[in-house]
Amino acid sequence: MPPLAPHQPGRRPTGELRRSLGVVDGLAISASSSAATTSIALGMSSLAAAVGLQTPAVLLLAFLPVLGIATAYARLNRSEPNCGNGYTWVGTSLGPWPGFLVGWVTVVGTVVFLAYTSAICGSVVLQFANRAGWNDFGLLPLDPNSTTLCTVVGLVVLIGVTTLAATGIRSTARFQTTLLAFEYAVLLAFFTGALITGRQTFSWSWFNPFAISDGAGFAQGVVLAVFFFWGWDAAFSVTEETKRTSDAARAGFISLFAMLGLFLFASVALQRELSLAELIGNGPQMLPRIGARLADEPWASLPLLALALSAVASVQSAMIPTARALFAMGRDRTMGRVWTRVHPIHGTPAAGTVLIMLIAAGLAVLATAIPKLSDMLLAAVSSGGLLVSLYYGLTALACAVRFRSALRAGFREAVLSVVVPAASGTVLLGIGVYLSGSYLTMSDHFEATPNNGWFMLSMPAAILVAGLTVAAWAKYGRRSPYFTSGRGTDEASLRLPMDTPEPRTVPGFPSGPRR
Repeated sequence: MPPLAPHQPGRRPTGELRRSLGVVDGLAISASSSAATTSIALGMSSLAAAVGLQTPAVLLLAFLPVLGIATAYARLNRSEPNCGNGYTWVGTSLGPWPGFLVGWVTVVGTVVFLAYTSAICGSVVLQFANRAGWNDFGLLPLDPNSTTLCTVVGLVVLIGVTTLAATGIRSTARFQTTLLAFEYAVLLAFFTGALITGRQTFSWSWFNPFAISDGAGFAQGVVLAVFFFWGWDAAFSVTEETKRTSDAARAGFISLFAMLGLFLFASVALQRELSLAELIGNGPQMLPRIGARLADEPWASLPLLALALSAVASVQSAMIPTARALFAMGRDRTMGRVWTRVHPIHGTPAAGTVLIMLIAAGLAVLATAIPKLSDMLLAAVSSGGLLVSLYYGLTALACAVRFRSALRAGFREAVLSVVVPAASGTVLLGIGVYLSGSYLTMSDHFEATPNNGWFMLSMPAAILVAGLTVAAWAKYGRRSPYFTSGRGTDEASLRLPMDTPEPRTVPGFPSGPRR
């Protein structure tokens, strides 16, 4: 092997992430990944259709197992900080096969989300452009109902935010902080107005989950509400880029409680201002409708601007945990080594970030030409709550298994390390199983349409089958040490370019050179 070039000052060796983030940066990434504005604008009508006026009750109820999951994440991160989080922790505690599936589900689910959301992001941006009086670009009309044009605009946004994410995690966090401050200020102002001047009478019965008589609707509502909170765990994906490991947990908890407060406030305010029929019927136009009712132009367009910025932020923030999950999987050779390439100056997994963008962009472009692919993406997003329930539930059970000895360490440790994670994981997995059964019974035949229950269920099933296939290749083809020990590596276990080429022994792995 030829001599390796000496390490140049100011440049990062391949495989080493830069520790530059504080708790505020992690909070911005976590909150942006949850995309509260987008969830409220696009999800409240679906939640109202499932559970009626009991939306606040379901949001509060869904928060409890999610809080238990967050407790599990914090305990596991303190024990084994790793940007692969659930993939690594489940692999260590429950076995490499379920661990790999957790990582695979996280990655594929986010890529599908990016591909599907690109057109939505473009549409929201074009809607705001029309509101601002920009209706054409030369001879090209800026039509927010044009799928092709929305996809093109969405891809431009995707390229822009990918460039920012690849060239610096700190600059990304600052950008997200600016967007969040504006979004939340707009939402709080308009929802306060709706709460004060709303036409509907407030009722404490909105917080009563027992008023929901439909079991399938209840399960659907809880999974949708869990999906609302999805993204708070992004803070744990940058744990190896955070100055202190505890900051990741602190950022995750703060963002989670902030999301709860904002979602409850929004749901009550919307139900004060809009009737149930209006809640269900307005769909994505809910925020513009609220803006038009409470203010005159140009102020009435502020909620739409907040939604446009939230869509941009959610696209960028989805990149961050996905690139780092693949970085962790690449370190273990369960995925290709290309995912471990770190930018020599910026200290980010830039190559993986760009690859994710290219894959998502390719899917988005193909979806405009292949209607069935578009239907598949929509069905996968609609049933995405099942995948979120799966990987959250397995991670929580991994925590209970890993710290089971805490049952003898006192009441507090037993509850926080074992009982709460086990109960939360079981609840989410149970709801996922129940909802899967409801998908099977909602249709009496298979049809490749997004509203067919069998087709919706086939999408997460196909993702899991594909994951098992890739896992088999990683075990038998790549001979990944992850499938020998179930343990993940961290950056300290990599042989960096400045290291000597002699074999290294990694704790928990077989001796000898890594293939």
